[in-house]
Amino acid sequence: MTEPLPSPRPARDDSAGRADLVLEPVGEAPRLRADAVRNSARLLEVAADLVALRGAENLTMEAVAQGAGVGKGTVFRRFGDRAGLMIALLDSHEQELQAGFLTGPPPLGPGAPAVERLRAFGSAVLRHEQAHRDLYLAAHIDIRRRRTVPAYSLRLSHLRLLLREAGAGGDLDLAAHSLLAYLDITLIDHLVLREAMSLERIESGWYDLVARGTGAAAPDDR
Repeated sequence: MTEPLPSPRPARDDSAGRADLVLEPVGEAPRLRADAVRNSARLLEVAADLVALRGAENLTMEAVAQGAGVGKGTVFRRFGDRAGLMIALLDSHEQELQAGFLTGPPPLGPGAPAVERLRAFGSAVLRHEQAHRDLYLAAHIDIRRRRTVPAYSLRLSHLRLLLREAGAGGDLDLAAHSLLAYLDITLIDHLVLREAMSLERIESGWYDLVARGTGAAAPDDR
């Protein structure tokens, strides 16, 4: 005999005695959530393989869908668009960088003076993003999204804290945004490829910015 479906339960009552009805998930919902997690991991695995094979600039949503054996709509529903897929692919690399400046050894991590940490932060971002250049460039195509992702907010908060600890004056929010703008991968890529600047020269420019923003002396060994 088929068991009756569970009755909807009243979730809340208002002053007029009416109730909102809420159907509680039964049985399958946890499994579906787990499936969604596994499906996302599979899509990212396929995307990473395609990037390694063809390069990030040639990665398409259609290719990921085909490689994972799903419809293209599934990929779009999960990541929104190609930039969203690239941001998701960057997650593990970004976490590696974050671990370095949040909990890693000094001078990038805690334990060094704030000015030294600011200098080390810029150097670390430059080297890290150059090591994963294609992915970062692809993820930053959408200018509107570039400064709204959590990774940017974390970098911003970190710089603002270090500027405060270093005794920098003025508007620290604007100063932190300005520093991050200097490290923008699209600018760095232009300077390296179009202006033939070396990373060492760009790094020296970062040290100058930190010195100007904090009143500290620039390092002697630039």
